[in-house]
Amino acid sequence: MNNKQKKPVTTLVFIALAILLLFSIFISLRVGRFGMTGKEIFETIKRFFKEGLKTGDRQVAVLFSIRLPRIIMSILVGSALAMSGVSYQGLFKNPMVSPDILGVSSGASIGACIAILFDMSGVKVQMLSFAFGLIAVFFVIGISYAVAKDQGGSLLIMVLAGTVVSSLCNGVTSLIKYVADTDTKLPEITYWLMGSFAKTGGWKNVKNMALCFVIGATILLMLRWNINVLSFGEEDAKTLGINTTRTKVLVILSSTLLTASSVAMSGSIGWVGLVIPHICRSLVGPNYMTLLPCSMLAGSSFMLIVDTVARTLSSGEIPIGVITSIIGAPLFIYLLFKGKKGWS
Repeated sequence: MNNKQKKPVTTLVFIALAILLLFSIFISLRVGRFGMTGKEIFETIKRFFKEGLKTGDRQVAVLFSIRLPRIIMSILVGSALAMSGVSYQGLFKNPMVSPDILGVSSGASIGACIAILFDMSGVKVQMLSFAFGLIAVFFVIGISYAVAKDQGGSLLIMVLAGTVVSSLCNGVTSLIKYVADTDTKLPEITYWLMGSFAKTGGWKNVKNMALCFVIGATILLMLRWNINVLSFGEEDAKTLGINTTRTKVLVILSSTLLTASSVAMSGSIGWVGLVIPHICRSLVGPNYMTLLPCSMLAGSSFMLIVDTVARTLSSGEIPIGVITSIIGAPLFIYLLFKGKKGWS
């Protein structure tokens, strides 16, 4: 298939993903413990823009104070995890790489567990989680550059250092769970580690996540061509005049920012950054000029659908990490058996 044939197919894929996202938003606005019809949603939106958030207007409160912030948050987190996953895969030239390869998720878990253990507020849980996630990644980068200084920080050493730091962080998390009160703190820590948007509602959290997303996503989108070239090897990239060290650092920092902010807001959610890029490669190919935006759209739709299922499937809310694991693992096995031996 030549480029002229690929372009219409890619356009159709993007149109389909955009329609899927819009449809998912509409369904998510409708369903829940307080159901609303399409007509009621339209009238509520009109009433909000005309009268604002009035006391006693239940429909406006549900739509604009609860559901809409949660929908936007799930879209941002899904996009962030998918973009960071596909960027790490291109950087490390390995389709099996996930967003937590450098220990960001494990580090963020320590911060959240400490905050919960000492009964800190939700904002402090997010701040400490974000800080520890970044600390873990900088620790990994520092180890890799110290060990392979002459190579500008070997990617292989970086992966190994990430594995070691992740193991250390998981050990600390287990220790915190061991000393936590079994009646109050342990259940809260365990629930957070399984991932959920239940406590991320509110426009303040959305604004914080949106800021991190805009910074990280913008840098990655600007580096799409550089990631393309890097996936073929550093020598080819240097030949084309790309500063490989600067590109690697920017990709790592941007992807880490996206992952750390996502984990800080919603807890540990696995498989999104691993499975979504594989699906998008089968749809639009390995070209990062289209693969990165495709992953962003697909990740947002996937996360929104999963969150909608999580909050409506039962009377109690199911942790998102449970659903993504149930969906992601079999889907990934299917993709492997489908014959995707090559990915670039």
